[in-house]
Amino acid sequence: MITGILKEIKTEEYRVSMTPAGVEIMKDNGHTLLVEKNAGVGSGFDDKAYVAAGAEIVRTAKEIYHRSDMVMHVKEPQPSEYDLIRKDQIVFTFFHLAANEALTRAMIKSKSIDIAYETIQRADGSLPLLIPMSEVAGRMAIQEGAKYLEMEYGGEGVLLGGVPGVEPATVLVIGAGTVGTQAARMACGLGARVYLIDSCLHRLRYLNDVMPQNCFTLISSPATIRRLIREADLVVGSVLIPGAKAPKLVTRDMLKTMKKGAVLVDVAIDQGGCFETSRVTTHKDPVYTIDGIIHYCVGNMPGAVAKTSTLALTNSTLPYAVEISNKGWKKAMKENLEIRKGANVINGQVTFKGVADAFGLKLASVDKLL
Repeated sequence: MITGILKEIKTEEYRVSMTPAGVEIMKDNGHTLLVEKNAGVGSGFDDKAYVAAGAEIVRTAKEIYHRSDMVMHVKEPQPSEYDLIRKDQIVFTFFHLAANEALTRAMIKSKSIDIAYETIQRADGSLPLLIPMSEVAGRMAIQEGAKYLEMEYGGEGVLLGGVPGVEPATVLVIGAGTVGTQAARMACGLGARVYLIDSCLHRLRYLNDVMPQNCFTLISSPATIRRLIREADLVVGSVLIPGAKAPKLVTRDMLKTMKKGAVLVDVAIDQGGCFETSRVTTHKDPVYTIDGIIHYCVGNMPGAVAKTSTLALTNSTLPYAVEISNKGWKKAMKENLEIRKGANVINGQVTFKGVADAFGLKLASVDKLL
């Protein structure tokens, strides 16, 4: 199979979907790798490294799309790419379709085979390709939140860990999945008082045993959020319904009860955000203020630490890319339920329920299409 590694063109996205080491493994499996010129520069991998690994450097995205059986991105295809995607071409990337109707309809129109990193799912319910980026984003949420609490950025001037004789900041983390757990762990390590809330009591029991003593686990409810948000200096939104839009758990009215200069970090923004007042921002212009509350809603947080993120992502995506290339998408989906769950759109038909529900589209059965 011919696989094309595209250069990311989303604003301030520096990651690349495969490292030179990944290219070498794909080559060893008998496949041809095309890498768009300078695709890896932002992550510290120059074209020479890809050539040494056995890739061919291609000058334009148009040629990559024209020649490749499968194309790989990190972020979703951008509008300038929609018309380049061919019928039956495999597109393997983060899609987050339920939050983007225009992209969804473009993929339907293209009749391509769209396999989303974020919905590949193991039997235990875990999301192996989302986990590494969630680990990065969760840790970054505290790093960025702590920064924007500084007076220079309009924050209330609170140090997360406090100092002897001065109480620490209060951090509220909504959602105890991978993002929330990593965020809570980082905030605890800095000495904050951390409330980690979730609707799954089983998950909270586990975290109560393994998290530091300054992390307090609570069952999530509207009443709990309303109470804790008044105390919070930093709120991290990390709820996830795989492949579907995030629920709005923090309302505009709640903002009016918060401390002025408090910070909201919405890590769920790729799926539409879990704060009513969230809108996508960029690394260049990351924050805005509503009712005196600072909002950080960058849609590609891990892109700011591209080298770490690229290495972590390739570690996870490569086995799936190899299997899809070795078997073809149909056989790979028949034999691997994890890959089958990654199918979002196949030949113009929506095959993932969260996407169909988001836009009132007909849901097709993956099994029947196979």
